[in-house]
Amino acid sequence: MKLHSMCAIFISKMRVLSDETLEEKSLVFRRIGSAIFYGLASFMITVVNKTVLTSYQFPSFQVLGIGQMTATVILLYVAKRINLLSFPSFEFDIFKKIFPLPLIYIGNMIFGLGGTKELSLPMLTVLRRFSILMTMLGEFYILGKKPRIAVQLSVYTMILGAFIAASNDLAFSVKGYTLVLLSDLFTAVYGVVMKQKLDAAELGKYGLMFYNSLFMLLPAIAIATFTGDLDAAARFQKWDDVLFLIQFFMSCVMGFVLSYSVILCTLHNSALTTTVIGCLKNVCVTYLGMLIGGDYVFSVINFVGINVSVFGSLMYTWVTFRRTENPVVQTQAVTTNV
Repeated sequence: MKLHSMCAIFISKMRVLSDETLEEKSLVFRRIGSAIFYGLASFMITVVNKTVLTSYQFPSFQVLGIGQMTATVILLYVAKRINLLSFPSFEFDIFKKIFPLPLIYIGNMIFGLGGTKELSLPMLTVLRRFSILMTMLGEFYILGKKPRIAVQLSVYTMILGAFIAASNDLAFSVKGYTLVLLSDLFTAVYGVVMKQKLDAAELGKYGLMFYNSLFMLLPAIAIATFTGDLDAAARFQKWDDVLFLIQFFMSCVMGFVLSYSVILCTLHNSALTTTVIGCLKNVCVTYLGMLIGGDYVFSVINFVGINVSVFGSLMYTWVTFRRTENPVVQTQAVTTNV
């Protein structure tokens, strides 16, 4: 009996240890899996958008934006109906609660896609770093948050690299630079206003995603109709190309997938991890973008500037990684991952 009791206790302890090991492995898998999922989603949407707009020469970034908004509305609505997630049902005062977020949201999306079409990926990712500077200034003047000196130095290094690269950009495009810088401005304003609206809106992340897309869908279609973009998209010659259709559909869906992957990565890891992965993804896109799209024109000064900006990104990642408790650094994750 004594031996039997000892065996029972031993087996019980082994089961507990086994359960703890399985739980630990499951937690590690969720952390690593969500981080990889976010990194791949963030990278894929940049590459797919570039392929659709540049390689296939799709005539309208506005129509592509409408496709992404439509996919977000449909996917979130279906997920709500089958109880995969929840957010408040429609009420007439919801728009008033979240205004002007929908206007900023569509501006960010349209100008961002426009810049993707007009610029090479290396210059696009370099110029997108201006959004970090704009957000830093917005948080300081509007929210009263002052970043640490190390964070400021890393951001200024990114911007210095962007100026050096732009000074000898042989594929310089006034339209492309204007669109990207406007996108940076909208991204920064969106991040700052979002912080002010989240508590008041009481919609949660999914609700904000859904209603931002829903409220601006009809105005976006009206703008695309007025500018002739809908007609140009309808006359596009490659709608019968299966590979193009697959990538167009992927671009539409990936807008939602990216937002979901950010939430998932932050849930299982932290905002810090999301920030770090976003910075490292941008480094990969910068160099791979020299081969993707075929529109990067090499020059020594431009290449040096890009590398200075990349060094600033890595320095920002290192500074962020060393100070996990700094809330200012974490809130800036919104702009570094775009």
